[in-house]
Amino acid sequence: MQSDRPAARPVGRGAKVRTAVHAATLAELVEKGYAALTVENVAQRAGVHKTTVYRRWNDRESLLTDALAEHLAADIPIPDTGAIETDLRALAHGLVQSFASPTGQAVLAAMFTGAAHLPEIATARRRVFHDRLVRAEPVVTRAVERGELPAGTDPAELVRTLVAPIYLRLLMTAEPVDAAVADQTARVTLAAAQAGALRPASPSGRHGRG
Repeated sequence: MQSDRPAARPVGRGAKVRTAVHAATLAELVEKGYAALTVENVAQRAGVHKTTVYRRWNDRESLLTDALAEHLAADIPIPDTGAIETDLRALAHGLVQSFASPTGQAVLAAMFTGAAHLPEIATARRRVFHDRLVRAEPVVTRAVERGELPAGTDPAELVRTLVAPIYLRLLMTAEPVDAAVADQTARVTLAAAQAGALRPASPSGRHGRG
């Protein structure tokens, strides 16, 4: 049976193809969910032949992994507002706004429910979080240089402290997640960091000096 979806216009090569396929993958995910996601439908929506997709991605799992990582990296940018307080608020608000959108909801469902059992999706989650840590490190470095945070503040611990309450509400308690939650999370994270609680623990279990 021929699809009633209008034929997509052909796209170019290279980066344009990758962008179009990523966008099509997320659109299919939003409309149909992970279980109904197929390379064929993604290719049709993107305006490319399915062999073009398979040349770049081995299967739908690798395609989805790449699309999810790229989307989250672009959708939640790392801020540089000039102050750690506003940087943390911007990060928290970006996370809340991203996952409040239909695409964000579909991404959450794919990463933590529908496709959560797949090793590739677990890899995607690790890849995304590692990317956040790497990109957030300058936020902490600049804050330490400005004297806003203690030396030795761990960027990984800061990001974990910031995102954990938001993910708890999204994935466990189903409590509302809004701007007020983002602000509170940023305040708690800032207080913990300024108190020296987000520095790596020493072998004896105490935080290092700084």
